[in-house]
Amino acid sequence: MTNNVQVLEAYKVVPVIQISSLDQVRPLAEQLITNDLPVAEITLRTKPSLTSLEVIAKEFPEILLIAGTVLNNQQAHSAFNAGASMIVSPGFSPQTIRFCLDNGLDIIPGAMTPGEMEQALDFGLKTIKFFPAEAAGGTKMLKAVSAPYKELRFMPTGGIHPANVNDYLALSSVVCCGGSWMVDPKLMADNDWPEVGRLIRHARTLTSNNSN
Repeated sequence: MTNNVQVLEAYKVVPVIQISSLDQVRPLAEQLITNDLPVAEITLRTKPSLTSLEVIAKEFPEILLIAGTVLNNQQAHSAFNAGASMIVSPGFSPQTIRFCLDNGLDIIPGAMTPGEMEQALDFGLKTIKFFPAEAAGGTKMLKAVSAPYKELRFMPTGGIHPANVNDYLALSSVVCCGGSWMVDPKLMADNDWPEVGRLIRHARTLTSNNSN
């Protein structure tokens, strides 16, 4: 997983995307590439999500393609077949983790308790999703757990926005942050791609000077 994590660390922010229509996929991918944020976490919350993964994998191979909100190994298998190169889950499912490890598929599982973090280490995982970040104690919680679990690095997601993203990125244990503000579902539904592009550029500018 080293190469993919290095990509995440380089870009610092991961757009968490909810696709409501296949018509959104190509213009969104173009905005991500044009504005220097070729990373997409497509959440498996909507009907077009798996087909969206297939389109991006086929037509935009330069994008690091992540399947998000993966709840079980069946969804992980479907995402893998659709072309995802990484799985992100909101919670900690040993079955899903084992499936991904057995099939050479990178996974960043969700975890918010020391017990889950220790299980991640038992699986040999070094990067986890801290979710829901703000509700689970935010940067104070991350500072606290980073002391005993020095091997772990985190991708905080949940409640991340322009006003607090750099607070998280300032922590040496944070690889990157997941956020959806630059890919607002309403803007995409309205086909306001210029504004989506502006928000992506702003996110890159906002976080580019943060070298934790």
